[in-house]
Formats: sequence, C-alpha cells, structure tokens
Amino acid sequence: MRVVYFGTPDFAVPTLEALAATDDLKPLLVISQPSRPVGRGRQIKPPPVAQRASALGLDLEQVPSVRDLDFVHRLGALQPDVAVVVAFGQIFHRGLLELPSFGCVNLHASLLPAYRGAAPVHAAIAAGDTVTGVTTMQMERGLDSGPVLLRAETNIAPDETTATLGPRLAGLGAELMVTTLRGLWDGTVTPTPQNDGEATYAPKIDKEDGLVDWRMPAASLYDLWRAYQPWPGLTATLNDEPVKLVEVRPLTGLEAMAPPGTILDRERFEPTALGTALPVACGGDTILAARRLQRPGKSKVTGADFANGERLAPGIRFDVRIGTRNT
Repeated sequence: MRVVYFGTPDFAVPTLEALAATDDLKPLLVISQPSRPVGRGRQIKPPPVAQRASALGLDLEQVPSVRDLDFVHRLGALQPDVAVVVAFGQIFHRGLLELPSFGCVNLHASLLPAYRGAAPVHAAIAAGDTVTGVTTMQMERGLDSGPVLLRAETNIAPDETTATLGPRLAGLGAELMVTTLRGLWDGTVTPTPQNDGEATYAPKIDKEDGLVDWRMPAASLYDLWRAYQPWPGLTATLNDEPVKLVEVRPLTGLEAMAPPGTILDRERFEPTALGTALPVACGGDTILAARRLQRPGKSKVTGADFANGERLAPGIRFDVRIGTRNT
C-alpha cells in the first residue's frame, strides 16, 4: 500500500513508528508542520513527527500550507493509495481529500461521534467518563464527521490525567491504524456513517479554561484538574493574584457548610482525611482538598504551608471568578 503520512505532535509519533516498522505500510513521504520556536528560549525546533521521521530515514517535507498547489502536485506524483492523518493541524481541501485512491484516514482520540474537535482527551476526562478510545475514520470536509472504520476502547482510571491517557491512546491508535489500513486493502474493513444526532464536541483548550469556578462540585473540579494536566492546569485567584492548584483531591462524605471558595477550618477534619491539604468549599456543599499550591515565581508548597505563609484564616474566600468556558 502506497502510504503518505501527515502528523505533527507527540501523539502522532507512535502511529508513524508502527507504519515504518512494517513491510507493506511504510510511508513513502512524511508531511509535518514547519519548525517553530518552542520553550522559554524560543529556539527553532522541528515538531516531534519531523524529528522522528528524520531519525527513521523517511522522506520528509514540512509544509506551511497543504493548500499550496505545488505541494499537491508533488503529492499527486507519488500516486498514494492512502493518506494517514494524525493530529496534523491543518484543514484539508476537497482536492487533497480525494487525491489518494482510498482517501484520507484519520486517527481520532475518542469514540466518535463523541468529542469531535481539537481536545477529545481533555473532554472525556473533564466529563468524568470512565471509558474512552480511539477511532479511525475516512476524512470528509466536516469536522470529524466522516464514516467510521474501526474503534478501540480503553478504561479511564479514576486518577488518570491527560498527561497519561494521551500517550496510551496514541499507542492504542497506532495498532488500530495498522489493522485499519490492511483491512481497507483486503476489503475486510468498510466505512460506517456516523450518527450526527449523537455527536458531541471538544473545542480547543485555552489558558482561560483553567480558571477555577468554585461553584462547581469538588468532584467536577477534580475532573477538570485531571483534564488540564499538564496544561493549562487549574488557577484560582486570591486577593486578585493568581494561585495555581498544583495538586487537588475531593473530600467525600463531608459537607462544607460555607459559600463556594471559602477556606475552611482545618481543625474540623481528621488529620488522616486532610493531611497537609487546604480545604476549600465548592458547589453543592462539597469540599476540595488543595494539597499543593503555587504563587507565580514561587515554589510549590503544601496547602497548610500556603495558608500559614499567606496568613489565611478560616472564612477567607478565594475570588469567585468564572472561566470563559467551563466543561
């Protein structure tokens, strides 16, 4: 099978490696986004897929725009059977979608039609889901709306974060893509239309999404914290200054009996239940234990040390502010 591969971030590396390791699906060409400044030093660095393609000795092209006619002509000259697309980051036009004989096959990190869009892993964790998965689908012009080819499920652990679930799904998706392509080639895998009426959406995550709304139940805030690891994290404000919630857990079986955002009296709790955390009232009279917190430019500290350092008495409230979009 004549395969061309489109991918950019870490999530797309395992599928590239899986295809490159085969005799029948090794990509003729790998296409990735251009190198860009990264990190605090803003050094120009190739994206992960470009780095891995070079290490594997695969032909590589970094394309500013897949709409460039010269690029499309070069791609057409390869006469690809299929284009594999994993988190590439650009929108394909109709001519490119129809160029390979088997079309463009995308790996999506959800069980479509659930969580179409840019942040399906975050969305599944934020919703408190216990099961998710990956889907291979034939691309069309709609947002992740193309016919489904294959799915693979996996459980979400109660304490799992995006930082751990994302790589697991990437590995699961790599295996699924190999199976999908071979099934397309021999006719054992056929597309099944999605039910648009069951579709849900997972828009791109912004930094502002990590602003804490203390009116949410503690369990929901914990799910958001898990979803937003490692970025953007959860950030509250106290005395009009940001404070990052580095580590949190909900306290179960206890009632806050205070308005959301209120710092509670640590003496109310058994030491084994709270440890060194700072208890904060949340929506529905629930309680979030802030285990570690951090002011900008300062070290991460335990909740108890934070309260002592800031001289926080019970009854003081975090600023109740709402992010631009809460899940």
